Amino acid sequence: MPWGDTLQTFEMRLSEKYGSLSGSLRQAADYLAENPVDAATRTLRTVSRDSGISVAAFSRLARALDYAGFEELREEMRGKIGRRVNDFSERAERLRRAHREDKASFLDTHFAACQANLRKFIDTVDRDALNEAVDRIAAARKVLLLGALGSTGVVEYLSYMANFCTDNWVMASRMGASLGGGITGLDARDVLIIVTKPPFSDRAIRAAELAKKQGVHVVLITDTHSCPALQHAAARFIVATGSPHFYSSYVVTMFLVESLIGILVSRSGPATRARIAEVEGANRVLAEVWDL
Repeated sequence: MPWGDTLQTFEMRLSEKYGSLSGSLRQAADYLAENPVDAATRTLRTVSRDSGISVAAFSRLARALDYAGFEELREEMRGKIGRRVNDFSERAERLRRAHREDKASFLDTHFAACQANLRKFIDTVDRDALNEAVDRIAAARKVLLLGALGSTGVVEYLSYMANFCTDNWVMASRMGASLGGGITGLDARDVLIIVTKPPFSDRAIRAAELAKKQGVHVVLITDTHSCPALQHAAARFIVATGSPHFYSSYVVTMFLVESLIGILVSRSGPATRARIAEVEGANRVLAEVWDL
């Protein structure tokens, strides 16, 4: 069994088929993703009553996700509740034991996992949604970037790439700047790009909620359909992160942000190419790069 499959089966099925679900089934899916404990420990009738979603909708959702029925889906969630998904120290111990027992090398197993993650992304990504997100970003008055915890470096890299070709991308809450100050004044003309993975940053989730209330177009990159910020996003990209590593893999996330910038530049005009050349020239004048 590939690394991570036992933890992500429900999320993987849901991310693959979410776009084809009806409105009522999406509502049921969102509820289960946000309330897995309720789904695992309470009767379907009680879940239906508390959520305001019909029993039939939950049953149809289970079949739409290729489960035999809701009970099979529930059993999987019960197993998931018993696991500690974010226990990095436990994963590190698993790595140590594997090395001691002379199992397959970490390099080989991690490489295979990353290849599988990339293939899954290529096979399942909604290309129309990606193109629409790029169009919205290209037309935005301002693009605000937000990442926290392990996602901080990815957003920094995204900002670095973007600043070669445009001057309206800004890192939120950088160098002590107020996150509220960055979001204040944004509206429907603007875009907020958030990268967040478990354990989720409260600030990222609250920022998505506030931005949505202001009409901002929120683009969210995460690795699970249970991410609380998904309900506030206009564009959603769920990437695979399974790996034997003690930490979630960011390989597909990096691939996605590089692809986003690549598509953006490929559609740009002469002004963008001129800016890239100008930035390169300024870097040389300022001795920020070494010329051979």
